[in-house]
Amino acid sequence: MNDMKSIVFGLRSTVFGLLIVATVSAQTPAPQPNVAPPGNAEAGKKLFVSYGCYQCHGYEAQGSNATGPRLGPRPIAFAAFSRYVRQPTGQMPPYTAKVVSDADLTNIYAFVSSRLAPAVNIPLLK
Repeated sequence: MNDMKSIVFGLRSTVFGLLIVATVSAQTPAPQPNVAPPGNAEAGKKLFVSYGCYQCHGYEAQGSNATGPRLGPRPIAFAAFSRYVRQPTGQMPPYTAKVVSDADLTNIYAFVSSRLAPAVNIPLLK
């Protein structure tokens, strides 16, 4: 009989614990690491040109094998993009927050994200 009470107590404790976890999980929104802050693509286009990004990545962020990689239309996650712009590897110069503000960087990311897919990805044009 004591074994049965122990089993019932253990089950109740487990169910209670699961209910607490479910309640806390329902109240806490899941983090969304790949969601970029909202930006203005039109302002980003002007900034992309004024900061000289086009010189290596092209006016439409299409990139080139000779100068710099394609950035759009599906750029890396915003956090990685921001990290790389601030502390790049390779030949790209760093654009610190003193040079490019976080707001400007957000707008540039919005511009890069808004670029159209290359024509080779459009089935009717193949």
